[in-house]
Amino acid sequence: MDNEIVAYVGYVAACLTTASFLPQVLTALKSSDLSSISLLMYVMFVTGICCWLIYGVLLGDGPLIAANVVTLMLSSSVLYLKIREVRRGRRQRSSVL
Repeated sequence: MDNEIVAYVGYVAACLTTASFLPQVLTALKSSDLSSISLLMYVMFVTGICCWLIYGVLLGDGPLIAANVVTLMLSSSVLYLKIREVRRGRRQRSSVL
């Protein structure tokens, strides 16, 4: 198969799957309510994305690298907000006690 077609399909897939995170990030930023988001899931997901990024760099695969750089930034922002929410909740509970 033509390498150019393979790369094109890779970039289209990368754009679609990466863009799917945008609504979650925007909702998280607007509402600041992340109570329905699992901290463990996001830690595992961000770790997995880091591994995929390293894998893409080792292979020199442009679509894989591009998708995972952007996905890492988006998912890391949600993870940061979730960690901040968890810490605030712990501080509020400890001040009540």
